[in-house]
Amino acid sequence: MRGRSFIIAKEGHPFILVFAIITLFLAFLDQILLSIFSLIGTLFTCFFFRDPERPIPQLDRAVVSPADGKVIFCGLSDKTPIGETQMVKVSIFMSIFNVHVNRIPYDGLVTDILYSPGRFFPANTREASEVNESNAIILTTDDQQKVCFVQVAGIIARRIVCKISKGNRVNRGDRFGMICFGSRLDVYLPVETRVTVSTGDRVKAGTSILGYLQ
Repeated sequence: MRGRSFIIAKEGHPFILVFAIITLFLAFLDQILLSIFSLIGTLFTCFFFRDPERPIPQLDRAVVSPADGKVIFCGLSDKTPIGETQMVKVSIFMSIFNVHVNRIPYDGLVTDILYSPGRFFPANTREASEVNESNAIILTTDDQQKVCFVQVAGIIARRIVCKISKGNRVNRGDRFGMICFGSRLDVYLPVETRVTVSTGDRVKAGTSILGYLQ
């Protein structure tokens, strides 16, 4: 991890380049105030697309958070991307100040990916899980349990990035995508899961443990 304390996700490179070009153009025209604002925008874009290294817990059967942010719901849900089956649902809201790179919560095989076009309600509302644009990844563990994690776009986020495909073998803590500019992640776990977070908790992708599969 030494020497890699500030990495920028490649999805941010085009945005940063545009801001940088605008900044240089304004500076060339001696538009000092505007160039300062543009420089601030460039620096914030670098900050937004940061992709720090994370220590991944190696505890047996631990499920890690797929996203940075605040837990806005933690409880049972009867409606899941897997079907009408009761599961534990943990929803994590990412503000524009959080790291937006998403990570795999548990080891397993990607058995399905379900993309749903939709609307763009604020990501911290209850309606967002049901009607917003989303991308659900269904994972089957080695002992045949189902884990599902869903990228949900928000009112600002208009681009969901998912770099894995059906049939991929993935590992806990691996990077798999991101959602640009504010969003949420919904995680669905078996009802027997021993959950270790509560509504209001702050979590970090790949590092914070949401619970333990049984």
